[in-house]
Amino acid sequence: MTASKYIVIPILTCLLLLIDWYVWQAVKIVFQHNTAQVQQFVKWAFWSLTAIIIFGLWLYNFAPPDALGRRLRTAILFSLFAVYGSKLLSVTLIFLGDAARFFTWAKGQFFPNNELPQALSESPDTITRSEFLMKTALVAASVPAAALTWGILSGAHDYRVRRVKLAIKNLPRSFEGMTIGQISDIHSGSFFNKIAVKGGIELLLKEKPDMVFFTGDLVNDRATEVNDYVHLFDKIKAPLGVYSTLGNHDYGAYAGWPSPQAKKQNLDDVKKAHKVLGYDLLTDDRRTIQLGGEKLAIIGVENISANESIFPNNGNLQRAIVGTEEAAVKLLLSHDPTHWDMEVNTQYPDIDVMFSGHTHGLQLGVTIGEKTYSPAQWQYKQWGGLYQKGNQQLYVNRGFGYLGFPGRVGMPPEITLFELVSA
Repeated sequence: MTASKYIVIPILTCLLLLIDWYVWQAVKIVFQHNTAQVQQFVKWAFWSLTAIIIFGLWLYNFAPPDALGRRLRTAILFSLFAVYGSKLLSVTLIFLGDAARFFTWAKGQFFPNNELPQALSESPDTITRSEFLMKTALVAASVPAAALTWGILSGAHDYRVRRVKLAIKNLPRSFEGMTIGQISDIHSGSFFNKIAVKGGIELLLKEKPDMVFFTGDLVNDRATEVNDYVHLFDKIKAPLGVYSTLGNHDYGAYAGWPSPQAKKQNLDDVKKAHKVLGYDLLTDDRRTIQLGGEKLAIIGVENISANESIFPNNGNLQRAIVGTEEAAVKLLLSHDPTHWDMEVNTQYPDIDVMFSGHTHGLQLGVTIGEKTYSPAQWQYKQWGGLYQKGNQQLYVNRGFGYLGFPGRVGMPPEITLFELVSA
C-alpha cells in the first residue's frame, strides 16, 4: 500500500465531512417547520448515509485488493461520485446565499437606519428567502446526481464508432484505403458489465478493419484484472494483425507492492496477457508490413510522458525506430499524447501519424454542434480527436473503458476506424 494513501484519504475524509456539515445547515433550515420526529429521522438518515459512504471510501482504499468484488467496488465509487457530486453543487448555491446575507448584514452595520420597505420584508406567513435558497440548492443537487447516474447506467458502455480519414503525404497506392481500428484504455479492472463490453468488441469487429491498434492501459494496476475478460478481448482479430503498447497504468505504479520483484512480476504478467490475447505487443520495437513492394512501419514505445513526475517514462523512441528507414509510412503507437510535442513532432519528422489515448476526455464533456468541450482541455493540449502540425498528425482516442468514476457523461467510449488516403 502506498504511503500517500495514509495522508490523502484522511484529508479527503475531513473535506467530505466539512461538505456534509455545511449542507446539513441547509437541510436543518428546510425541515425546521416539521415535527421533532421528522427532524430526528432526517438527521439520522443524513449522517448514516455519510457514514456508509466514508466507510466505503476507506474500505475501497485500504481493504486487500482481492477482498472486494468488482460490483462492490463499482457501487462504492458510484455512491461517492453521485452523492458528493450533488452536494458540491448545493455547497456552491448555499455559499452564494451566505455571501449575500453577509453583505446584507455588513451593510446594516454601516447603514443601520437604511431599513427595507415593509413590502419587501419577509412575512411570517410566507417562505423566507433563506428557506427558498436552501430548498433551491437541495433541488438543484438532483441534477448532477441524475447526470452521474445516467453516466454509469448508460454512458459507461455507450460505445460509438468514430470514422476518421487519415490523409498521408506520399502514401503508396498499395496502402490506399487501408482501414485501422483503434481502441485504448480498456482498464479491465473497472468493468462491471460483461455483456455490454462484449457489445463494444462486436461493434469493432463489425467494421472488419485491416489491422487494429490498442494503445495501452489494459489494467488499472494488477495483471489479474484482465483474467475475467480474456475470453472477450481475445476475439479481436484482423488480417494484418493486432498491435499494442503499454500505458502508464500497466506498470502497476499506483498500487502497493510487497517488493520490487512483485511489481516487476506484475508487469511481466501484463505483457504475457497481451500475448494470450493474441496482441503483438511493441515495447520500443517495430513491425513492417509490405504490400506491392512498399513498406509501412508500425512502431510502438513503452510509456513516454512529458509529465514524468506523475507518469512512468520508460520508452525509447530512438531505439524503437531503428530499421524503419525504408518504410514509406511510419505509424507510432504511444499511449500518452504529451509525447507528441515532447519529441515526436520536433525530432522525428518522418513519423506520419501517432496514435494515443490516456486522457479519457476526463469521461466528461458537452457537445454543441460539431464541437465537443471537456475539462480535459485544461490539462492536455491534445486531449481528444485529430491534431496536425505540418505533415504530421496525432490522434487521441477517448478510451474504451473508464477509471475512477465508473461511467461517462457526454464523453462516450470510443472505437476509432481510420481510412488511409493520399494527401
